[in-house]
This record gives sequence, C-alpha cells and structure tokens, in this order.
Amino acid sequence: MSTPSLASGPQGPHALRPLLDTVLHALHDGTQARGGPLPAGGPEAVAARVRDAVGDVLPDEGEPDALRLLVHALAEGAADPAHPLCAAHLHCPPLAVATAADLAASALNPSLDSWDQAPAASELEALVTRALAQETGAADALVTTGGTESNQLALLLARETHGPGVRLVHGANAHHSLPRAAWLLGLPDPVVVPTPTGTLDPTALARALTTLPGPPGSLVVAATAGTTDAGLIDPLPEIAALCRAHHARLHIDAAYGAGLLFSDRHRTRLTGLDAAHTITLDLHKLGWQPVAAGLLTVKDPHDLAALDQHADYLNADDDTDAGLPDLLGRSLRTSRRPDVLKIAVTLKTLGRTGLGTLVDQVCDHARTLADLIHDHPGLDLYAQPTISTVLFRPAGATDDTVAAVRRHLLTHGRAVLGRTHLDGRLWLKATLLNPHTRPDDLAGLLKLVEGTTPR
Repeated sequence: MSTPSLASGPQGPHALRPLLDTVLHALHDGTQARGGPLPAGGPEAVAARVRDAVGDVLPDEGEPDALRLLVHALAEGAADPAHPLCAAHLHCPPLAVATAADLAASALNPSLDSWDQAPAASELEALVTRALAQETGAADALVTTGGTESNQLALLLARETHGPGVRLVHGANAHHSLPRAAWLLGLPDPVVVPTPTGTLDPTALARALTTLPGPPGSLVVAATAGTTDAGLIDPLPEIAALCRAHHARLHIDAAYGAGLLFSDRHRTRLTGLDAAHTITLDLHKLGWQPVAAGLLTVKDPHDLAALDQHADYLNADDDTDAGLPDLLGRSLRTSRRPDVLKIAVTLKTLGRTGLGTLVDQVCDHARTLADLIHDHPGLDLYAQPTISTVLFRPAGATDDTVAAVRRHLLTHGRAVLGRTHLDGRLWLKATLLNPHTRPDDLAGLLKLVEGTTPR
C-alpha cells in the first residue's frame, strides 16, 4: 500500500483536489437521498443506516472508498441547517466562504499554543479579536469553542480577579452553562433572580444586590442578550446601572444576540452592552460560521493575567524576551485550531453591510412567520419575536399533543422544530437563521404543523 498523501506541503493541493470532488459528490448524493431537513425513520433507522455504511470501524485492510461512503452516510443522516424547515436550534447554515476557509485551516493545521506553530495565524487572531472586542466596547477578546466555554471563562476571570468568594447572580432565563460553570469552579451556589416576563426583573435584581453581603466585585451579575428559549434580551441599561450602583461585576451572555451589532436597524437593541466587564459572543449563531466560533470579550485586559502559564517548550522566557509572542495565556486549551481564519474571511468578504443584511433578513423572516401565526385561526403565537425566534402552538392543544406533533415531524423527516416551556405551557420553537428562507417555506411549515395536529 502506498504512503497516504498529506494535506499540506507542496503536494497538498494536488492530493486534496480529487478528494474534494469525492466529498462534494458524496454531500450532494447524501442530501438527495435524505430528501428533507432530517432523515426519516427516527433514531433506530438512522443508526442502522450508519452501522451499515461503517461496517468494521477498524478493518485489517483499509477501504479505499471510505471517504465517499462515510460522507454520504453523514449527509444522508444529517439535520441540514440550510434546509428552510430545519429551524429548531441556534444551529446556523454556515457560509460557503467560511467553510472554504475552514478547509484551509484544517489543511495547514496551525496550533495556537506557540508562535512557531502558527506564525501568521497568531497575528491574524490578535487583529480580529481586538477588532471584535472594540465592536462591543471592550479592550480584548479570546477565541473559544462557544458560549459554554466563554461563560466559564468569564466566571473564572471574575474569581481570579476578586477572590474565591465571588457569587453569581443570574436570571431564571440564563443559559444552563452559567450555573454549571459556578459549580465547576467551586463558587457558592448562584442566586437566581425571577424573570416573570422572560427577562431579568430589575426590581428583583436590585433587591438581591441590596441584601447580598460582600465587598465590591464579589457579586457577578449575568444578564442575557438573546435567551435560548425565546430570543429575549434583558433590560441591559437598567442592569448595568444597578451593577454600577452596587459595585457588582457585569457579564452579558450575548451568544445569540451579539450578531445584532452588525445591523444598523437592530444594534440599538444591545444598548448597554458596552457596560459589561465580559461578554460572550457566538459567531456560529448569528454569524453563519461553522462550529466552533465563539469569543469572550474583556473590558480590562489586566484580568487576562489570570490565564498566564509557563511551559518552557512553548514560551521560554528567553524566547519571549527576544520577541516571540506568548500565546499560552490566550486560552485554557493548549492545542487549538485557528478558528479565527474563517471569521476573518467572513468579516473581510461581507463587511459590516453584508453581515448586517443577513441579520436583517432572518429577523424579517421571524416577523413574517409571527404574522402568519397571528392570523392563523388554528395556531397560538407566544409573542412577537425579539430577534429571530418564534414560539407557537396549535390552538387548544394539550402539551402532550404539542410534543407529539414535534416528534412526528422529526421522525418522518419533515421539519425540525424545537420546544420550550414558558408560562406553564409547552411551545414549538422556530429559530430562523437561514437568510435564504422564503415566505412560502414558512407557510409550508405551518401547514405541516396543522396537518399533523389531531383534530
């Protein structure tokens, strides 16, 4: 057997070209075989098809056709975020240009734990993170794997800056990764503030901040700009004012909502964002990047000193003194890929106007869907959308019926809708992140829900 080709080096492009053709054909054929937003048949049928395609995971002799077989199987069994009826989660269809950049990152394979593994990538990351930090009113930013890592880092920086007694205060609407991060970091049990309208109640927050003991900085308030359940945005200016008055640290989880910054029409929804000490952003949501593309912005760059680490084989003192950049303090991870390349290519290719247009389109789609639901006699709308999430349910249906409708659409591969409990009822959730969605697609989605609901 000949030695397998490498993806980089002088022969890399030549070796990749026929393989890319194989991948593209397999993606096309697998998508055609699926025929919808999700594979039909449910978990057992999908698992059976994958097992059949894989066969022996580690055979004695290699299978030359493995690339085509497995890419076809993955595409046939995918939930395709580019399909207009795949709208359950904050799961965006990635831009082609970002995906192409991701291929280059994989082929070159820089690792951003030392300059000598990633000379150009390390400079590119510094330029892009600084620019995106400035967009939020911060001084610096770290690249992360997403909102969970960013939220954990935010609490870690707070703990290292203000001491181990730091206590998290968050709304009942906060992402689950925040209380989980407090547990992981050994912090006191978080204080949960009511969110009776779906957003953090400033009056209840003021009461909590007034009664909780501790020196300045010992409380970390986490607000949300774009809740997972309904895409709601907490009253950021009021929360920021309360944090200033009570000398509390402010973290804003804007994993979903930060993309509104690109839109001239919608960026004012994030007024108050620049008051935060740390901010979570995910560009694999309203940024149309392949996973992963998260960031944590930091107002005071001195906070990042908590991440400083020394490993002589990566950042020896004499190398650093000689001018080689020290990258170990830019992440909790050691080996990490240059996710910044796809972000940089997207920002440069589309510019603020192009990205803002995409944001405006998906927000418009959400309002269109909400209007269709509002005017439909057989459906109930939860509320007009804040970003691009729409909650609805069949009128008069029980929660069991709502859940059954969703599962029926999933198992038959017809549509992918999410679910959430609000106001004591179960709602179907459509999270619209596909700018190519058309009004007919939205009407068709409602027709499927109507046709699946028992009368």
